[in-house]
Amino acid sequence: MKAMIIKSFGGSEVFEAAELDKPEVKAGHVLVNIKATSVNTVDTMIRLMGDDLPLAPQLPGVLGMDFAGIITEVGEGVSEYNVGYEVYGCAGGLADLQGALAEYMLVDVRLLARKPENLSMREAAALPLVGITAYEGLMRSNITKGKNILVHGGSGGVGHVALQIAGYLGANVYATGGGDKQLVLIEQLGAKAINYKTESVADYVNKHTDGAGFDIVFDSVGGANMVNSFEAAALNGHVASTVAMVELDLSIAHFKGLSLHVVFMLIPMLHNYKRESHTHILNKLTEIVEAGGLTPILDEQRFTLEEVAQAHDRLSSGQGMGKVVVEL
Repeated sequence: MKAMIIKSFGGSEVFEAAELDKPEVKAGHVLVNIKATSVNTVDTMIRLMGDDLPLAPQLPGVLGMDFAGIITEVGEGVSEYNVGYEVYGCAGGLADLQGALAEYMLVDVRLLARKPENLSMREAAALPLVGITAYEGLMRSNITKGKNILVHGGSGGVGHVALQIAGYLGANVYATGGGDKQLVLIEQLGAKAINYKTESVADYVNKHTDGAGFDIVFDSVGGANMVNSFEAAALNGHVASTVAMVELDLSIAHFKGLSLHVVFMLIPMLHNYKRESHTHILNKLTEIVEAGGLTPILDEQRFTLEEVAQAHDRLSSGQGMGKVVVEL
């Protein structure tokens, strides 16, 4: 099978074309003919940092976590999927799991679900990692109808999905952005846009919550922005973070009695721990998408498998709007 592999870690130039043996199907797994995969920040981090991360694959490796495709073989013990089913998920590209930058991928059935019928392969491939992350963070924050929720980075990969799911679940959704395009997209997706460059945290907390703060703050920006999340949260509120690798004074969180939820959705893949939770969430995402409550936004530029280096560069440039997708 065709694949794009890396034999060393570093810049995007490390990708090279290769012919690999097609994986053999095994019990509890299916073989998927990959039609599309998306590029996530963690993919670029693995490529760049390699063994400095506890999740890098052995070299030569095949990256690519998200996928959408068609089942071509079904392993022993698999009854819920048949050959020809269109599926999607996040199932490789790290540790000992081959990624999606190849024609075929062996996938644990606990890490995939039926693809939404109203999404193309390209659209479906954009959703799993960011969708699972967003859904997990919102559920752990006890989201319910009528709550006020703030999404930091509302036009980003995780953010634009989180605000749509929150709206679908009946929350009052607000989201931060830093440019006209970002603010327009946030409004188009049903949230109230906040320009963090022109409004202070105190300003928008007073404006939108009468000074009480938001019940839930979903922080997809992280780092130093975590302090802004603590400041924006209501007493006994929830803060969900997807980027928590930061040294921080937790005094504000302490005096507000905040609950902090750190979402690291790769744990089931890395540790073979509660993988079935990913199928559950993916099925929920399919349900929300087919009900019209969630649409992944894709970057305007398109890339083939052989152009994966350019796709990585596109994501790293920060110039894209929406998910960067590679089509096979």
